[in-house]
Amino acid sequence: MPLSLPRLSRRRLPRPPRPSVRPRGPRPRLRLPGRRRAAVKLLVLGVLAAAFAAQALGALLPHVPLLLAASAASLAAEGALYRWQRGMVSLFAKSHADVTVRHVLRDLLLVVGLLRLGEQHREGAYAPLVAGLLVFYALHWAIQAVSVLVRRTRTLPVVTRNIDASALRLTPAPPALLRRPGHRLAAFGLPATAGLLATAATDAPVYGAAGLALSLALALTGLCTLLLRLLPGRRPAGEQEVLEWFDAWLARYRPTVGLYFSGGASSAYQANMWLEPLAGLDGRPVIVLRERHMVQRIAATDIPVVCLPKVSTLMRLEHSTLRVLLHPSNSGKTSQVLRIPTIKHAFVNHGESDKLSSCNPYAKAYDEVWVAGPAARERYALAEVGVEDKDVVEIGRPQLDAVQPYAGPPAPGAFTTVLYAPTWEGWDGNPGNTSVMEAGENLVRALLADPGVRLLYKPHPLTGSVDPRARAADLRIRELVRTANRERGGPRPDACAAGVLARRAAELDRLTAAGFRSAADQAERMLRQPAPRPGRADAVRRATAAWEEAHWASLPEWEHQVVADVRPPLYSCFNRADLLISDVSSVISDFLASGKPYAVANTSGLAEDVFRKSYPTVAAATVLAPDASGVPALLASVRHPELDELAGERAALALRLLGPAEPPSRERFAGAVRELSAAAVRHRARRAERLAADLPVPGPRQEPAGPSAPRPAPEPRGRV
Repeated sequence: MPLSLPRLSRRRLPRPPRPSVRPRGPRPRLRLPGRRRAAVKLLVLGVLAAAFAAQALGALLPHVPLLLAASAASLAAEGALYRWQRGMVSLFAKSHADVTVRHVLRDLLLVVGLLRLGEQHREGAYAPLVAGLLVFYALHWAIQAVSVLVRRTRTLPVVTRNIDASALRLTPAPPALLRRPGHRLAAFGLPATAGLLATAATDAPVYGAAGLALSLALALTGLCTLLLRLLPGRRPAGEQEVLEWFDAWLARYRPTVGLYFSGGASSAYQANMWLEPLAGLDGRPVIVLRERHMVQRIAATDIPVVCLPKVSTLMRLEHSTLRVLLHPSNSGKTSQVLRIPTIKHAFVNHGESDKLSSCNPYAKAYDEVWVAGPAARERYALAEVGVEDKDVVEIGRPQLDAVQPYAGPPAPGAFTTVLYAPTWEGWDGNPGNTSVMEAGENLVRALLADPGVRLLYKPHPLTGSVDPRARAADLRIRELVRTANRERGGPRPDACAAGVLARRAAELDRLTAAGFRSAADQAERMLRQPAPRPGRADAVRRATAAWEEAHWASLPEWEHQVVADVRPPLYSCFNRADLLISDVSSVISDFLASGKPYAVANTSGLAEDVFRKSYPTVAAATVLAPDASGVPALLASVRHPELDELAGERAALALRLLGPAEPPSRERFAGAVRELSAAAVRHRARRAERLAADLPVPGPRQEPAGPSAPRPAPEPRGRV
């Protein structure tokens, strides 16, 4: 069975024209078409440049009205920039023209204008204002230097969640304004700028002096506030003290099994899908992260979370009771934790599909590879990537308990709910990775053309992250859904359903959200997230189920949906759908647990028979061509089960992909953890024996009475 797909030439379908209606997707930076976005950016840039040029001209002439008007226009453009064009802020920063530089330039031109006016009137009266402005900027740089010191004292070597960290003397973070130099300068310097403008307009230095006095007072207050944070009694614990505290926590908690994860912000779902199976184990679980930003992206859980950014801190796990680490993904930093010889490592993946990434050669670095069923075992054997069959363990998919089984076709007169969940484009540019670009719009048009269909469109979170064409196609599909909803129309649920959803959402947010203020830093979050109360996990589970039920009840039955948020999750969409249309991905394997019909879009350029042979997960699917011509027949087989000829094949394929239903997957998962933990214990015992054999016997050295016999060479050390 081939595992690599040849790139074959294929006929490209004509792309439909872009919709004239402005998209309203979740990406604010893409709300305007490309030309309009570029025009707006050029307009903002032009206004700022013209304002500074006019201000310079007004200062050099000097011309007071021009100087005042240009300064006011520059300040107004700054406000519009931060209110409506936040993307331009980073663009200016990359060009080394950030808000600090612009503020300094604005004040410098005002000073030049005042000095030019002083040449005509009274230069001596304006000189103190210039000196005061210089003192203000000196205070600004002093605040920045002290804020860096404060940030360093609050950057701990270990970041935690669900652990009582009160012993580390943590305190709330300083105000956000004191930690952002550009915003701070704009806020603290505004009175001085306003005073100088008033002085230029009225030729009265008292206004400039008053504005400067207020700015200096604000700067001194901010500096003193930060300096107090550096007093010995106000600082958090130092690095060595934090590490000793972490070692003590490891000794008290005595973790046995952990989930290790490293990745970008958009990949948090890969770890989150393993939280419930990990929490259901009998041992003492822990979540080990490497990136600080990932701590708050892990979903609500009662499991202790520790982030160990440095390798030296990570290696402290070698002397802990941790026996097993589960790895849902591969990353560059995974190789660092694999160096710990006292821990056994199992690769559990974040989903299984027929893609080559599901049998990556990196997997041979782990002690064991845990897969769902026999198909994955065969995939590794055929791939010949160095994973031995004895190291492959079938555990099923313990997450799939949330997927409800097939309950029959949609009732007569009811809408047929179709879930279109394409995957993303991937890194290798294979045309068969995603159907979004080649077939997505055709599939969605064919589904929307059926008056009895309700579409749920749930794109992969990484769609468009590599190929801009995928992002553009995703936006066009969303616009198709919105247009179809406007044309269809229909009754909406009463206000009672919306009220129930609001109450359920408030309850779920109360249980899962930590309630951080916007200025909170990582040290403050550690302080606000101690060990959770007993029973919170069950309460979150019940609140989540109640929210999902209220969410679907609050939506009109006729309305198509674009599901792009974290909630509702994919499995909740499974339970609402009568049919899945997807690509070759792990979504298919998970959906097979429901027993419902599914279809796969073939955008690989392969003939259908070759496509089925190349991808075992397609064996029980209806294969759809890029032109979506097979959608009407597919919908008919869903509504009339007697036309469904693949039901038996789906059951057999589910057994092959997911393994047997008995014993349950959670039991097989727990059993695999116990067996690997026992192997880790035996490994540690053997290692301790070998290390003890190499060490000298403690006590006073005694010289032998007779000639000494030659000592045998010590057994070489190494990982057993």
